[in-house]
Amino acid sequence: MLAVPPVVPFDLSIPAQILTGVELATGVSAYDVRTVTPDGKTAPTTAGYGIAPQGDIALLREADTVIVAGSHAPGLRDRGELEPRTAAALRAAARHARMVSLCTGTFVLAAAGLLDGRRAATHWLYADRFRRLFPQVDLDVDALFVDDNGVLTSAGGAAAIDLCLHLIREDYGSAVTNRVARLNVVAAMRDGGQTQFVDRPVAEDVGTSTAAARARMLARLDGDHALSELAAEAHMSVRTFTRRFRQETGLSPVGWLNQARLDHARHLLEATELPVDEVARQAGFGTGANLRKRMTAALRTTPSTYRRGYRARDHTAPA
Repeated sequence: MLAVPPVVPFDLSIPAQILTGVELATGVSAYDVRTVTPDGKTAPTTAGYGIAPQGDIALLREADTVIVAGSHAPGLRDRGELEPRTAAALRAAARHARMVSLCTGTFVLAAAGLLDGRRAATHWLYADRFRRLFPQVDLDVDALFVDDNGVLTSAGGAAAIDLCLHLIREDYGSAVTNRVARLNVVAAMRDGGQTQFVDRPVAEDVGTSTAAARARMLARLDGDHALSELAAEAHMSVRTFTRRFRQETGLSPVGWLNQARLDHARHLLEATELPVDEVARQAGFGTGANLRKRMTAALRTTPSTYRRGYRARDHTAPA
């Protein structure tokens, strides 16, 4: 983890907590998480205290993954400038490591030239400033996180948790990710494309919530769930139900259901030997052809390729 001062301490704490949680949840060491600063000296944080690193940017040469925490460095946020030695170290690391940024850490990667022509995410509060400084980057202001072929960026706050869980899922699969999420009492997976703008994360009145509808859909992912029936059971009009569903989840009912089905399909491909057509049926996609279409669009892979890839890395995954 790279801390460019003054660094956002919350961003530094999340990878340390979530990634090392693999060992706590499984008993097998999976990640060696180290924090570095550009010069190896204690870095001031935006909260007023300092962070003592384990080294300087020379350690980036040894990294398989580089995670850049959010930074409020004046030259960075005001002019898009990054100290040349740090920028060069990041560009060198990008030749062999997976590159990740959290919140305004996206400014750091962009200033190093690592996001040119790529899609990226950052905290919505700084989106206009980011666009002015880095017009060559395709900024997605709505996304919780973006995975652009090995360069990953997230929005602020809890979106960093979602991105770190995504890293674990890519490395070790959904079963390990679910155990780590449960250990940390967080949702196992929020899709990166989910909007940052969730107006009502907690319903004011359980009687006006769409939670019961979501529970019904999860219980029968392979069933038909007409929007009119879901709305009627919630004692709402279709229009009101759809609006409140999006307020509470950040997704439309159809989008949320498709994501839940895709998550279940990935779990079945990882954890069972079921034929692809049966995986598709149980996940609610009907046919293997439909599942292949969904996975290709969302994950850029097919069910069979996904299963082979997971099996190939499964022998090194924590049990």
